[in-house]
Amino acid sequence: MTDQPKPTKSGFIHPDGYAIFYEYFGDGGREAVVLLNGLAMSTRAWYGFLPLLADEFDVLLFDYPGQGESSKPDVPYSITRIAQYLTMIMDELGLAKIHSMGISYGGFIAIEHARQFWPRLHTLTLSGIILSREELFEQYEAISLRFYREGPERFDLYTEYMYEKIFGEPFVRRVTRAGLEPMRQRFVERYKNDIHCLIRLTEAQEEYFGELDNRMPEYRAVATPTLIMPGEQDRAIPLWAQKKMLDIFPNSRWLLIPDCGHVVYLERPDVFFPTLKAFMRAKSTDFQPVMPPLGGP
Repeated sequence: MTDQPKPTKSGFIHPDGYAIFYEYFGDGGREAVVLLNGLAMSTRAWYGFLPLLADEFDVLLFDYPGQGESSKPDVPYSITRIAQYLTMIMDELGLAKIHSMGISYGGFIAIEHARQFWPRLHTLTLSGIILSREELFEQYEAISLRFYREGPERFDLYTEYMYEKIFGEPFVRRVTRAGLEPMRQRFVERYKNDIHCLIRLTEAQEEYFGELDNRMPEYRAVATPTLIMPGEQDRAIPLWAQKKMLDIFPNSRWLLIPDCGHVVYLERPDVFFPTLKAFMRAKSTDFQPVMPPLGGP
């Protein structure tokens, strides 16, 4: 078993009465990328992928309220405010600009951070996220909240449904159902006594979608090079919905990752991270992606 990576710097900022945990890997002499957590993640979830970036980029990680080492109050959370916490951490570390990568829930934070602070971004990478109101997504959100609110037994059942939905067929065949079960059980154990965190983070999406019309001119003004990189088998956030972001971000590119579903960084790290690095290196949507041979890994 390999040793866990050790951050060069770690600590907390304390906005709004919360303790918000961050970790920084690198000496500050290179450009940095922030990897933004999905809904049920923490900074530790990224540790195994840091070697795929560490040869060229420093890495910033942080836990939102309700995640990991950060405060977990049972109060309303705000995606707008969480995005501002990222800039506070950048200021704490002396980072004038950063590359931003948000997948799934992390995409909400990445998009909202770009709306408010895009001049401080080198690049923006998004996967498994939308910037439009979709009835099917709202139904999915309502179902999730209902399961969360009905207690631990229903939560356990919900995780079985969720794990069926988020991964692509090749990944599930490779890992097998038996291999997925320990992952699911860890998720259940991590949140069975903190379900309020999932509820509050999910409820925070209502502000994001509720302000879309008012904020759309600001989203359209984001000039940062933007890569939209979904998995071709994403059933959680359909491709047709994700593709609408091409018409919003003026300097954007669509790049489909084959043979994977919603969790592209986990299902195809051999494609996702080299392509991410190539994009960040170029700081332009005009770059050569790293694609696998036809037929998958």
